[in-house]
Amino acid sequence: MITRAMAFIPARFATFFSIPILRRAAFHVKRLTSGMDASFFSRVGVFLAGVLVVTSALVTFAERNGEYKWHTVGGYFKQFGGWFYWSLTTVMSAGESGRVHTVTGYVVGWLLILFGVAIVASLTGALVGFLIDYLLKEGQGMGASGYRDHIIVCGWNSTARELIQELSTDEYTTKIVVVSDVDKNPAGEGVYFVNGDITTAHDLKRAGIEDAMAAVVCPADGSNEADMKSILCVMAIESLAPHVRTVVEVNNPLHVEHFQRAEADEILVSSQLVSRLMARSSLYPGLAGLVTDIVSGGDGSELYRVQLPDSYVGLSVDELSAKLRSEHRATLLSVSRGGQAYVNPPEDFRLANGDDLIVVAESLGDLEPLQMDHDLKSQ
Repeated sequence: MITRAMAFIPARFATFFSIPILRRAAFHVKRLTSGMDASFFSRVGVFLAGVLVVTSALVTFAERNGEYKWHTVGGYFKQFGGWFYWSLTTVMSAGESGRVHTVTGYVVGWLLILFGVAIVASLTGALVGFLIDYLLKEGQGMGASGYRDHIIVCGWNSTARELIQELSTDEYTTKIVVVSDVDKNPAGEGVYFVNGDITTAHDLKRAGIEDAMAAVVCPADGSNEADMKSILCVMAIESLAPHVRTVVEVNNPLHVEHFQRAEADEILVSSQLVSRLMARSSLYPGLAGLVTDIVSGGDGSELYRVQLPDSYVGLSVDELSAKLRSEHRATLLSVSRGGQAYVNPPEDFRLANGDDLIVVAESLGDLEPLQMDHDLKSQ
């Protein structure tokens, strides 16, 4: 029982210190102190301890004929310990001024009070300076997100704007971080902003790439150069956090093979998607509106990727489809297994542990969304 309780305490502390605002504060503390000499703090500590020792010795000697007498070396050190505690509490404005009865004691007490005021003022000034620096750097996008299991949008364009609006209506309520080389947050409130280069490891780390769930790479414009920068971004992400899922928007279809070599997980060519949907819509009226409704949030039916309930293991596709319709008002689109999607599996296909489902439904209802957090992907 004791061992379990002791193991529970560090876990609670780890959870507490994983709060985003505390992780951001830790980043700024590290940034501000990174250029300081480590020996500076030790010298300051030795100086403060020396002041307390000297003042305690003076008061012990001055008060020897007062109420507190000593006759042996042992008695002196015993009294010294008491006066050292008095000096420490006096510096902290909690000492008993009535303990001293000599002029030397009064003078030392006053000096210690002034010394304590100076220390408190210095600490207060340092804290205020840190808070001002923290707020300024956060407003300029020079901080660190501190999030876990979030989505990072690398780059900014009209697609990124629409993407964030879509994610804001999603039931998963995932935190979003935007990394872009602009002066102010282009996404507005509710989205954390990192001012930086999407190809730089330092800026990606400030966005929390190592703890992210996914990264969406958007080219700044429609040029080939923008695609090249997106490729460099994917390569940087794969080197820093290969477990993070990368989704990339591509301008030129000829660059798809380069993104594949960079090991991007999802590659979307905007021009191809639009042209193919338009072609199908010209043959089948209403198809464009149907697809738009399915892939968008808000009202109507949407696409969801959900975990397979344990009670569904072993069912056939027909049995699964019937249960989804009757119990969840959901329509099965595909079954994912081992990274492969089975859109129209054969009749003898049976569900197994580890499978997940792509369904169309008005809401998740009783279904559990697929766990895509950082801890599971890193295992």
